[in-house]
Amino acid sequence: MTADEVASVEAALGDIGERLNQGDPAALEDAYRTLGPLVMSYLGRYVPQPDVEDVMQRVFYELWRVHDRYDPNQSLRGWVLGIARKRAIDHLRKRRDVVVPLDSMREITGDDGRLVADRLVWADEVRGGLDSLPELQREVIELAYFEGYTQTEIALALDIPLGTVKTRTSRGLQRLAGLLENPRGVR
Repeated sequence: MTADEVASVEAALGDIGERLNQGDPAALEDAYRTLGPLVMSYLGRYVPQPDVEDVMQRVFYELWRVHDRYDPNQSLRGWVLGIARKRAIDHLRKRRDVVVPLDSMREITGDDGRLVADRLVWADEVRGGLDSLPELQREVIELAYFEGYTQTEIALALDIPLGTVKTRTSRGLQRLAGLLENPRGVR
């Protein structure tokens, strides 16, 4: 790329960043079109290939959600890649292997293993219930109960008010309790 081409790209990114900060929906489309290939390449280094597009969608959703926090005097490219890094880390933290090793099943205790089998079924129902929750509620519950975060730490990590964390947690737990009482949705 020549110096003129680089200057032209930087000027275009600056314009997109200013419009994005002002809440112009077309700026999000322009950012996606301009920075999408870079973000896809960046995520491809960290996230398993089948998940790259999903994480990329989360990056641009987050970009729009916090567009008013962007400082047009800063690099839009750097800001978007910072968001991509955070979403990649979040995605990798959430990954769980669903395959149970056969050797671990050989160590089932109890007369015939029903106690542990019941626990495994319960755990599967809880995971299914969590997967049924709205993403915002599931996110705070997983951070609290699986990652060990306090509500204050969750508020800082997600950059949301503490009251919002408490509300999402309460509503998510209530909804989860209802799902677990009636796992097949029969009321």
